[in-house]
Amino acid sequence: MGREGGAGGLTSERLPRSPRTAPFALPLPGPAQRMSGGDMAKPLLGHRSVEGDPTAPAAGRTIGILGSGDFARSLAIRLVCSGFKVVVGSRNPKRKAGLFPSAAEVTFQAEAVKKTDVIFVAVFREHYSTLCDLADVLVGKILVDVSNNTEINHHKESNAEYLASLFPACTVVKGFNVVSAWTLQSGARDGNKQVLICSNNQEAKRTIAEIAQVMGFTPVDMGCMSSACEIENIPLRLLPAWKIPIFLSLGLFLCFFTYNLVRQVIHPYIREQKNKFYKIPIEVVNTTLPCVAYVMLSLVYLPGVLAACLQLYYGTKYRRFPDWLDQWLQHRKQIGLLSFFCAALHAVYSLCLPMRRSHRYQLIETAVKQAVEKKMNIWVEEEVWRMEIYISVGIIALGLLSLLAITSLPSIANSLNWREFSFIQSTLGFIALLISTLHTLTYGWSRAFDENQYKFYLPPTYTLTLLVPCTVILAKVIFSLPCIHHRLMRIRRGWEKGRYVKFVLPSATGEYSSGETSSHV
Repeated sequence: MGREGGAGGLTSERLPRSPRTAPFALPLPGPAQRMSGGDMAKPLLGHRSVEGDPTAPAAGRTIGILGSGDFARSLAIRLVCSGFKVVVGSRNPKRKAGLFPSAAEVTFQAEAVKKTDVIFVAVFREHYSTLCDLADVLVGKILVDVSNNTEINHHKESNAEYLASLFPACTVVKGFNVVSAWTLQSGARDGNKQVLICSNNQEAKRTIAEIAQVMGFTPVDMGCMSSACEIENIPLRLLPAWKIPIFLSLGLFLCFFTYNLVRQVIHPYIREQKNKFYKIPIEVVNTTLPCVAYVMLSLVYLPGVLAACLQLYYGTKYRRFPDWLDQWLQHRKQIGLLSFFCAALHAVYSLCLPMRRSHRYQLIETAVKQAVEKKMNIWVEEEVWRMEIYISVGIIALGLLSLLAITSLPSIANSLNWREFSFIQSTLGFIALLISTLHTLTYGWSRAFDENQYKFYLPPTYTLTLLVPCTVILAKVIFSLPCIHHRLMRIRRGWEKGRYVKFVLPSATGEYSSGETSSHV
């Protein structure tokens, strides 16, 4: 529930999609470097000419491109299919002409610059100096810098600022660097639609934004040129919002894996001299995955509980949460998706258990023992019911987690209103936590009271996993009590403790005098 700190689901807010690839990070294989003109003239997206469309003010405009690499060729294809006239400037136009669509004019750089006022600079930073000979003909032009670095903050100044310093008579706009060459060719079918733009000139930004819209992208104004460094770093970051959740899940996995290894492998090896190391690849991992999934799911709702406690303590929703809690709330979506991932792996591993050679040996060994002991009926009603309920509840829990994961996708979440989204992520999510708890309790059954289950005096693993989820469930039950629930709802609607209302009271003479009361709003 956002800043109010409610027990939100896999995600409490719809975050913008982050760009995925750098424009120059699409090296074509050897044969594609010699691609014929006919191949390049057949882009992945269909031809969508908007020339003459009065609703598209940038349509029909002539756009220049300096450069003939992968990104320049994909950009030319997209511009041509969007109804623009494209002029490509190259140092070897005859050699490069066959790589571009036939509708694009490929000529020398100086000729290309003279024919247009908007020019995409699709060359690396190291080659900017080669354009200095064009300084005279570039005066007054709009230069769109699409380059990226190979390392974060590799240079003191951004590439766009460096380009602006080389050509002070030009207007430089940073943009299209978060869009890959593949995205340019694949068109509307690709999920990456945002184009981040920044410049010190508002009119130039508006012009590039119009071009981006005609091309089918969504321009995002990132401010002045000082934002260029941050924009250039975006394609170089690898899953920045996932680092903390991934490290958290890996830490939990290693802890539970070590714990299960000691109980299932080390203990029988030391106490009974039995070699059970064969359990490590499948059984130990399969015992660890549900523990991680269960704890991670409870960690999705624990920060909402802590946030609600702080709101009740301070009596306001306007006091800022601690930074660690704020970060925790923002990472709930990733934590929830990793929980679903571990639960799905657990389901796959469980289905593979009967296929193991060791399992077959154990079945044969059990059958032989029963034949020797002449046991005709080994049916145990309690165990049968326990396993039936255990598997059934587990399937329901996995189904709910699948629903939570699917609705966290932007394409699905955008089709839901806030009430629907909140109901699925919050209410159904908490139900998923309850069913997962039932799944765990059914698995344990009465084992927690069996002294043979305590290996090296260590309790069964599932008893440890119940600590955090049961805390969350208990807190939710307490918050549902009428007295606490009513106060929490008032706080989230804007009520604050210690806030007073001033009244103007009439005096004995009929005049009004100001006074204060201790009535709360």
